[in-house]
Order: sequence, then structure tokens, then C-alpha cells
Amino acid sequence: MSNVLIHICCAHCAAYTAEYWKQQGHNVTGFWYNPNIHPYLEHQSRLEAVKKLADEISLPLIIAEGYDMPEFLQRAAGHYEERCGDCFEMRLQKTAQAARANGFDAFTTTLLISPHQKHELIKETGERMAGENGAAFFYADLRKRYSDSRHITKPMDLYRQQYCGCIYSEWERYKEGNPNL
Repeated sequence: MSNVLIHICCAHCAAYTAEYWKQQGHNVTGFWYNPNIHPYLEHQSRLEAVKKLADEISLPLIIAEGYDMPEFLQRAAGHYEERCGDCFEMRLQKTAQAARANGFDAFTTTLLISPHQKHELIKETGERMAGENGAAFFYADLRKRYSDSRHITKPMDLYRQQYCGCIYSEWERYKEGNPNL
């Protein structure tokens, strides 16, 4: 049985992901670190939903200190198309470091359940961060279980975001059908 630290992007993606790793026989703990989420009130709304979910499903939760949004924006500025790689690297590096520092055997991420994410890039980044930080990266393609996670959280009445998190994804979400954007 391994102790696994799960990077959590949002409550809805976390519900089934945490259950999956528990079913695999692991002790799981959630980890919140998302400097990409903008604006700050959105970040806080998602964090509060994660806290509520953690209470509901008895998931221990580690919340990284600070809000490194300026660092994320510095990394992402000027290369719009490649921003997801920077984002994944920042979040998975911090998760791998926290896993190593807190005695976890491995880490993973709830990003692996979303059909909206760049899955192969997440896997590649997680494996690279594992090599650089000395904690194993647990991979599972959970995209087919995305709706299961949503069904778990729907009765909990948790905040549900409308975009991935960064300012670019918010713009992409709302520009659809809006010729003024």
C-alpha cells in the first residue's frame, strides 16, 4: 500500500480520482496548488469547494501556502499556445516536491480525469517531475470516468467552474459566439 498525494485542480475532478486510487489500495491525500486559476475570487471559490468535498469524502487535504499567480503569468505570457505545459509543470513540480517532503511514495493529479486537458502532456510532465524530484508518478487514464465524478459531486451542491482556470481559458470560454472578443 502506497501513500499517494493527489494534486487537485477542482472538486469535481477530485471525487472519482480519489476514489479510484483508494480502490487501488492506496492511502490518498489531496493537495491544492493552482496558481493558474484567475481571478483570485475564482481561486478561492474552487478551494472552498475542494475543502467541502474533502470533508464529505474524508480526504485529508494539504493546501500549499501562497498564491503564485504572478509566477504563472510570467511563465505563460508571450506563448499562449504553450501555456498548458508551463501550467502543468508548475503544479506537478510543486506536488512532486510536496510528496517527497512529506514522505509520500507517489503523486498524481486529478487533471488525468478531464477530457478537456492535454492528457499526453500531463503524463509526460508528471513523469519528468517524478524523475527530477524523487517521487513516483502514478498514471491512470480516467477520462472515461469523468461523468462518474460529476455524479458523485452533484448532490453535494459544490461550486462548479465554467473554464479551466487561467485567464486565457476564461477568454476562450467566453469568446465562443461573441464576435466582440
